[in-house]
Amino acid sequence: MSPVSPSIEPPSGQMTVSRTAPFDPLRFCVYATVALLAWLVSAPVMMMAMSALGLWAYTRAVRAGLTRSKCVLRRPRLVLLYLATVFVAGGLALAYRMVGW
Repeated sequence: MSPVSPSIEPPSGQMTVSRTAPFDPLRFCVYATVALLAWLVSAPVMMMAMSALGLWAYTRAVRAGLTRSKCVLRRPRLVLLYLATVFVAGGLALAYRMVGW
């Protein structure tokens, strides 16, 4: 018997409860919602909105001490550069749509 997790046997005939949580595909719901908003609003506006949220979140995380990200780019500075580039690209695309260059 372990002091951290005691072994308790359920009475016979009762089901045991699994200790692992089932996989929650929340990220796919988030992706679908972002795609829907991009389709309804405007792709450049959504690019700017999502990258601005990312910039805000990563800036706070870096100030709190984040040194390695789960993002593919791994380094928070590279992630911030990527998000800033997406924001600028969204602004240019929005200007292109409005002015029609």
